[in-house]
Amino acid sequence: MPGPLPDGFVIDVSIEAGDWPEESELSALAERAISAAFSEAGLQVLDDTEVSLLFTDDAGIRKLNGQWRDKDKSTNVLSFPGSDPDGEVYGPLLGDIVFAYETVAGEAVELGIEFSDHLSHLTVHGLLHLFDYDHQDNEEAELMESLERSVLASLGIDDPYADRPLVADGG
Repeated sequence: MPGPLPDGFVIDVSIEAGDWPEESELSALAERAISAAFSEAGLQVLDDTEVSLLFTDDAGIRKLNGQWRDKDKSTNVLSFPGSDPDGEVYGPLLGDIVFAYETVAGEAVELGIEFSDHLSHLTVHGLLHLFDYDHQDNEEAELMESLERSVLASLGIDDPYADRPLVADGG
């Protein structure tokens, strides 16, 4: 069971587009996943730090992906880091995590997993990116995926990488 969020930690949830669940349901899922990530990965933030979660559709994320990463395609999640850390402590603006409904929903069906479990995984994945974790090469991918497995296990969610090869890609 995840511990409490850091003091004054704010999760700002906005629904822009897509057939997402109600904001209250998304907020509860995000809080649970983020709390578990802080507990399991030993993440540190300043008091009163904020993360913003934007729930949009494939068209919205494709536009952002093109604008910020020069990739003219949709993706499941994008992370945009906020303020630079003071050593290992991040904040007060942790950053933004953006999700694309059609891609997230389609992947959940394709993988045969619950939508909420997949969204929890992507929330953890996006959050770890805000703490400079990455998967550009196999060593980075192994570390990041190991943390994701640990966090998800604490939530009772099966290993999302169990039946897939290591994912080292450009983002």
